[in-house]
Order: sequence, then structure tokens, then C-alpha cells
Amino acid sequence: MAAELGVTGRTLVAEAAARLSRAGVGDARREALRIWTGLEGGSAAVMLVQPGAPIAAERVTAYLTAVDRRAAGEPLAHVTGWAGFRQLVLRSDRRALIPRPETEGLVELVLARVRGGCVADVGTGTGCIALSLASEGDLAHVVGIDISSDALALAEDNRRATGAPVTFVAGDLTHALAPRCLDALVSNPPYLTTREYAALDSSVRDWEPELALSAGRDGLDAIGRLLDDGLRVLRPGGWLAMEIDVARAARCAGLAGASGYADVAIHTDLFGRERYLLARRSDAQ
Repeated sequence: MAAELGVTGRTLVAEAAARLSRAGVGDARREALRIWTGLEGGSAAVMLVQPGAPIAAERVTAYLTAVDRRAAGEPLAHVTGWAGFRQLVLRSDRRALIPRPETEGLVELVLARVRGGCVADVGTGTGCIALSLASEGDLAHVVGIDISSDALALAEDNRRATGAPVTFVAGDLTHALAPRCLDALVSNPPYLTTREYAALDSSVRDWEPELALSAGRDGLDAIGRLLDDGLRVLRPGGWLAMEIDVARAARCAGLAGASGYADVAIHTDLFGRERYLLARRSDAQ
């Protein structure tokens, strides 16, 4: 389609949906409308209510370029530059893991248990967990930690956009934290085995950082380290909350219990899968 004046919304969406469908993208018309919404920063309603309205040439070009990126396999959140997470709309690109609906439940579990104090989000990525906790909770201090300078730059962009009171710092897991400084340690750590990472669909493996996904031969490298050092940085009674792989939920719970945590429990996500590990630092430790 030539990007010229006179192209209407109806024609543009039809062309975009056809390109996406030919590329094997499911629900192509819905994807076409979501790309339009993401780029325009508003609603697809205008496209639907006024489908015959002409679209300016530069907007046609920008939109179809984005559609072709999506057709080539780039994630929707990268194409539009945005991802929704709970009450927030966040910048998203290949510097960090795309925020996912499953992770939203981790925030809910923490907010139900921690009413104040200091919370750290380890492996913060886009900052989605830390920013949501700071925006929705009544916490004294929220810290987001990541070893990736690229991820921290993205998280800072999101902090400025949302205005949420979060401090982002560079660090390898909990190494930057002082002893007994936290009321909750929260993390969506890497938890795939080396083999599982290699077998990931290219739509994830080719676009999202390996550092945020792969965790050694058994997928427990980061989780094991967080369990060990969590006892150092948590105050007595403080909570550890992690997203985990469903295939290793029981093993993670066993490791937490063997490490000396109390109230160890596995919670399910919105799809009914064993997705979250919660445990408390014993008052006696």
C-alpha cells in the first residue's frame, strides 16, 4: 500500500490485518488495532467509529512499518514501546523482560502482607514490580535492584513517567543491601534451565535478555542465592516473595524450608499454576 493522503482507517486496518495474517500472527485484526492504539497513545475507537476518515501519509508509513516489525516476529510491546502492568503503562523494549500478567499476582500477594517498611525488588527489569508496590502500597521505601545498566536506565525512564517513589540501584541480587534492612524481598528472578532457555520460542529468546531468563543447569541458581541471602537482609518476620517456575515449585518450597524459613507456601497464578513462593524469616532467627 502506498503511504499517501486519502488512505482511510478501514483500508489501513484491513491492510495491516492481512500482512499480519500472512505472517501467521493470530487474531490479526485485533493485533492491528492494538498496534494503532500503542503508536497513537489513545484509543482504537476513532478507527472503529470513523473508519472512513483519511489518515495522513506520515502516520500511514509509521503504522505500516510497525505492522511489518510485528509480522517479522518482534513482540507487540517492543513494536509499540509500551506494556500494561496492573495500574501502570510502562516503557518496554529489549533491555528488560516484558512485564507479564502472571507477575501481577506477585504484587498482590506482597501488598496483602506488607503494610509498611522497606521493600526491595531484586532483578527489577522495567521496574514493574517496584513501581506497582510504590504506587499501590503504603510503604516507607521501595528499592529496585538490577545488575544490568540497560535495565536500570529503562526502569528510571518508567519511574520518571509514573512518578512512583522508587530508588533504583545497581547490584548483583542482594549484594548491595545491608543486613536486616528489609521487611520484604520480592523478585521475579531468572528461573529457566539452560536447556529450557535454548528451547524457548524465538519470539522470546531472540528479543528478551538471557540474563533475565536463564539460571543455570537446574534453573535454581538465582533462586538458591536469594533464599540464602534473604535470611541476611530480611528483618525477623520479613517476607520473601518470588515468582518461580511451575515445574520446580515443590522443589523451591523444599529449599526454602530447609534454609530455615517459616510459613513456606506456594500460591497459584491467575491461570491456576503454581507460580509464587512465599516464606517468612522466622522471628527466632
